[in-house]
Amino acid sequence: MTRDYSGIREHRPHTYNDLGGCSSDLERDFNKKCLKHADRTFSQGLQCQQINSVAALLSLERSVFILHSPQGCSGCVSMQADMYRVGQSHRGITLVKSPRVIVTNLDQNDIVMGGETKLREAVSLASKRYAPELIFIFSSCASGIIGDDIDAVAIDLQPDTDALIIPIHCDGYRSKICASGFDSAFISIQKYILPTERLPEEKGLVNLFAPTSISYKDQLEIEHMLELIGAKVNYIPFYSSLAKIRKITAAQASTSICKVFADEFMEDLEQSYGIPYSHTVMPIGVRNTDKWFLGIAEVLGKEKEAKEYIEREHARILPKLALIKQRLQGKKVFICGGTGRSFAAAALIDDFGMELVGLETPIYDIDAQIDIEYLNGIHTNFTVDVANMQPFEQVNLVNKLKPDVFIGVPTWSARFGIPTTHILDSKRPTLGYNGILYLGGKIADQVENPGFNKKLAPYSRLPYRESWYEADPFKFIKAYEEV
Repeated sequence: MTRDYSGIREHRPHTYNDLGGCSSDLERDFNKKCLKHADRTFSQGLQCQQINSVAALLSLERSVFILHSPQGCSGCVSMQADMYRVGQSHRGITLVKSPRVIVTNLDQNDIVMGGETKLREAVSLASKRYAPELIFIFSSCASGIIGDDIDAVAIDLQPDTDALIIPIHCDGYRSKICASGFDSAFISIQKYILPTERLPEEKGLVNLFAPTSISYKDQLEIEHMLELIGAKVNYIPFYSSLAKIRKITAAQASTSICKVFADEFMEDLEQSYGIPYSHTVMPIGVRNTDKWFLGIAEVLGKEKEAKEYIEREHARILPKLALIKQRLQGKKVFICGGTGRSFAAAALIDDFGMELVGLETPIYDIDAQIDIEYLNGIHTNFTVDVANMQPFEQVNLVNKLKPDVFIGVPTWSARFGIPTTHILDSKRPTLGYNGILYLGGKIADQVENPGFNKKLAPYSRLPYRESWYEADPFKFIKAYEEV
């Protein structure tokens, strides 16, 4: 690695994870460098770094994943495992497998005496039971605090197994920006798997980085678009393998479906191996799909072919979008999602003639600022909540803004009786030109048929006092003076 990156996104300049306010105010203050870093004096729920490190790699073939943690840290693995099983089924795999996850189950004795003995036993078990190619060791808050040396354990046990043992430092307390977990995973991949010298370049080979929240339909759509400009896709790390990871340095170029998923890794690949990359937007909606496709086409020298395809697709889908727009024109929407997906979805709703009233996103940085400037040219003074989870703020804002539809993880808003659409749906299409037609139809159907949520609302109580809905949703965000 030719640059010093810690894997902690808070260390990047002008990156904020505790903010709230009007979009135009945030745009102005960011440009003036007047935004202050802040903390929440009260926090409810937080997606940790370890979750995303595990999620990034969980579907790798012939791999075992060891969580060096208490049992509770494996709770979110169930959601990732469901995505993995469904993804196999969609890909035509009849013998569906579960991911091989081992938890060292650290307890109070281990916190005092250390848990390396349990870790050694877990690595030995993984090697003997599964005969894997890769054994990943994920650190946690507990193992990080007590100082267990997962690197030393990996080095010591490496001669005893044919598998490649890879430690990943993703202690949850190190970062409140969950995307740091992606960086931790890729830092370890570069350190332990990739060669020091670049492999001979394969003409047309493109590294396509994608998280587990991408559906198989989306994968096919994006791969089809890349094939039209002569690209052969090396899809990483979802449903990938050690052999495909080792081919990363043979690629002609790199791109990512989610703009925050592998942006740091692609920069490292460019600096370490001279592999150019495209870093634009997530291909959701007409404008963003155009921009994403032209970005990688420019890197490959295929702009002419890309523009011809875009022209054909516009002629095909724009009349159909006009019909969807008639159904959704003027509807108010609140959006919540990951940084890449939330801003992409916010641009998409202009294709449907909707009004953006609120946006929740985990971080605010220079990429978010670019998106905010674009969105402020379309929508007027919408509310932005920069929050990693924090459902108590979300329900306050949704109650105040009263959107006609909520796009995002729908658990809380559905209880208000508001029509909801899940933007993190790994089982259905959302990306590219076909994805926008599906997603637009889905949103319109939800708005026109809200019966389920409306019938649910009277019987589903939210766990907040009425006084909270009258309070300032950002009252617990306190800025501090930087030294």
